[in-house]
Amino acid sequence: MRYEIRVEGHMSDTLAGLFPELDHVVMSGQTVLFGPIVDDAHLYGLLARCQSLGLRVVEMRQLPE
Repeated sequence: MRYEIRVEGHMSDTLAGLFPELDHVVMSGQTVLFGPIVDDAHLYGLLARCQSLGLRVVEMRQLPE
């Protein structure tokens, strides 16, 4: 499954590097992380990582295959 996670603000390359399994792009005041998520545990781990880094997730969605 592929997901897109939008977080508020512009993430630096250093901060985005803490999500090596995902690609990222900055647009319209948000950073969009996207890529394959292998299972629910992986997804919840990514969300927990966002929370521990103080990132505000504004949207998350599964992308079509």
